[in-house]
Amino acid sequence: MEQRSPIESDTRHPHPPFDPDVRRALAERDDVVTGLAASDIPALRAGAVAPSREAYTLGGKFDDREVGTVSADGTRVRLVVLTPHGVSGPHPVLFHVHGGGMVVGSAYDVLPELGGLALDLGCAIVSVDYRLAPEQPYPAPLDDVYAGWEWIVREGAAFGLDPARVIVHGVSAGGGLAAGAVLRARDEDGPAAIGQMLVYPMLDHRNDSASARQMEGVGAWDRRANATGWAAYLGALDRATVPPYASPALADDLSGLPATFLEVGSAETFRDEDVDYARRIWAAGGEAELHVWPGGAHAFDALVPDAPLSRDAREARVRWLRRLLAP
Repeated sequence: MEQRSPIESDTRHPHPPFDPDVRRALAERDDVVTGLAASDIPALRAGAVAPSREAYTLGGKFDDREVGTVSADGTRVRLVVLTPHGVSGPHPVLFHVHGGGMVVGSAYDVLPELGGLALDLGCAIVSVDYRLAPEQPYPAPLDDVYAGWEWIVREGAAFGLDPARVIVHGVSAGGGLAAGAVLRARDEDGPAAIGQMLVYPMLDHRNDSASARQMEGVGAWDRRANATGWAAYLGALDRATVPPYASPALADDLSGLPATFLEVGSAETFRDEDVDYARRIWAAGGEAELHVWPGGAHAFDALVPDAPLSRDAREARVRWLRRLLAP
């Protein structure tokens, strides 16, 4: 696994400059995944560290439980439910889909960070532990996400959740799964959401945008890593007939979607596909708020959480959610 990478880019496709804090972190840290091969996936999983219960409940500010639901093929899917301690519901719900390039991660990832945001807004969190590729390629991960969302609508009220106020929240690969689930729900008249928050989402399997080429061998989650993640997720699918639920950038029609928040760094692989997704939502008459964070590498807010750029990103998320949840 190529974890340390020179900051220099391919001079044929120079990348935008990194934010100074991001640049220093990329140069100094040895845990940044730049390139990734399929053979590296076991080591990446082995190195993952789950947050403690103390951390993801914010020291008891959330009550936590695990529940289960059933995916389309009968597989049991685990959901982690966090509700504000001592506060009666029903609570609006952040339905969280974790990142990890489709190949790594769990329902507990980033819950400490997401919990801080949710607590300020009086929200509950439901996080889905979807199956990972390459062992379980499309459609299994998406089916698991969709089943988790359906569980909220069907059974959430008994757990203090408000099924009428669900915001689908996805990060990186989870953002792609979230976008795919929202497209499917629209087309199938499935579960409803008042919004989708797509944080630097992985939307386009074609992996051939200007930003993908600019970031090859550079920064965090480069074009080669992205190719590995997509190959794992798509498995044996014919690349000429990939469905838009798998690769949301392929969707012909982006009308009829809930209010959308999209953000991405200017110096990351996903920049162009994310900007284009927002543009196409507007062109279809939809509502989208787009932030392109100058100098942000992929997952910059996790890389440098205390940097001004990361604080600005978190504040933008909170402002959008407050407006969305306002009476």
